[in-house]
Amino acid sequence: MERLSLLKLRHNPSIVIIVSFALIILTGALLLWLPFSTASGQTTSFIDAYFTANSATCVTGLVVVDTGSHYTFWGKLIILGLIQLGGLGYMTFSTLIVILLRQKVFISQRLAVREALNLFSSQGAVRFILYVFSIVISVESLGAAVLFFRWWPEMGPGAAFKSGVFHSVSAFCNAGFDIMGGFRSMTAYVGDPVVNLTIMSLIIIGGIGFMVLADIIERRKFSLHSKLVIITTLFLIFGGAGLFFLFEHLNPHTLGNLPLADQVWASFFQSVTARTAGFNTIDLSRLAGPAIFVLISLMFIGASPGGTGGGIKTTTFALLLLTMRSAILGRYHTEVFGRRINYETVRKALTIALLAFFLVIFSSAIVSYQGFEFSKILFEVTSAFGTVGLSMGLTTKLSNLSKIVVALTMFIGRVGPLTLFVGLTLSKYEKKTTFPKEDLSIG
Repeated sequence: MERLSLLKLRHNPSIVIIVSFALIILTGALLLWLPFSTASGQTTSFIDAYFTANSATCVTGLVVVDTGSHYTFWGKLIILGLIQLGGLGYMTFSTLIVILLRQKVFISQRLAVREALNLFSSQGAVRFILYVFSIVISVESLGAAVLFFRWWPEMGPGAAFKSGVFHSVSAFCNAGFDIMGGFRSMTAYVGDPVVNLTIMSLIIIGGIGFMVLADIIERRKFSLHSKLVIITTLFLIFGGAGLFFLFEHLNPHTLGNLPLADQVWASFFQSVTARTAGFNTIDLSRLAGPAIFVLISLMFIGASPGGTGGGIKTTTFALLLLTMRSAILGRYHTEVFGRRINYETVRKALTIALLAFFLVIFSSAIVSYQGFEFSKILFEVTSAFGTVGLSMGLTTKLSNLSKIVVALTMFIGRVGPLTLFVGLTLSKYEKKTTFPKEDLSIG
């Protein structure tokens, strides 16, 4: 019986994903803890190394030390490697290696890749992996080249090359790590069209999902999934930017003293980056209450399935709205674009949203013991769950217990709350007993 359970454990795609992420984080923490990763005159505790490795692997961007000044070239290279591994998933990389070595890809690997990339089927998974890597290499290289030429005049060729590559990978993987130093992120480029457009484009392309990218590149007729993702993404970007501008354009600490063009750039940048990327071009610690709520909402929703970001995902959010609309109109089924959504998919969306909500509230409650303002705690924890990385300045002040709680929240947000809990329960059998029905008063 014990041997059978271990066999099931090994071939459970959810467990494979969870364990692979945990091993990458532990390896990264050990490497960042070693002296060669830390700049001269600095020291790194293991909890800080673990937090940084966890944040990089979970493509979050929350940091307890300044990445640009605290780590050496090798430390930054390790962080960059963790970001790339975490953004695409260990199983995707390991399967690519197997393909390149012309070895057989086993069904367990195909299932794990399907789970990691949110594919509908494991058929064609090998071909899709090659497709994914061609997109990744092309987009990250183009982004790095644009940033390199933009930063060459002010940084010099060597620094511009390193900065271009690092920020291109970080943006595409929706990680939000920067090496500008001083926790500045992209605040020096609040009105710079080249930096804004490049970083935002990388974030959107990385977060929209590889299935959608395949539809855009290869097909003329979009699938239902792609239609819903694209429309929801555009709605969140423009809606978020509009609300952010409305609430902050008179705030002298954020947008108020900027020219109108820069205010528009900043509004769109914050709207895009709040959906799991973590860069910022203004001081978020000086935001007004309504704008904080807008960013928290965007961070909770996050990116799209099969992308490099976290959150409950755009399709989950859209399904909840569509189900609410159906209930208000008295319709039994959730419908969109002339199609009826499977009840199991709707139930899964509701489960993910509720699990995420309870996780954020529970984690916020624990961190609140430090006595910080609750809106800032909720912002920080939601940023961790959505693997965003935006911060109002609390992360560097967290106690060791709070760091562990926030790190675990990042981990669950990256692997997915449903993936985690399904993986840990192992059993997926359907109960055959049917009980009598009885009505319940609600509302």
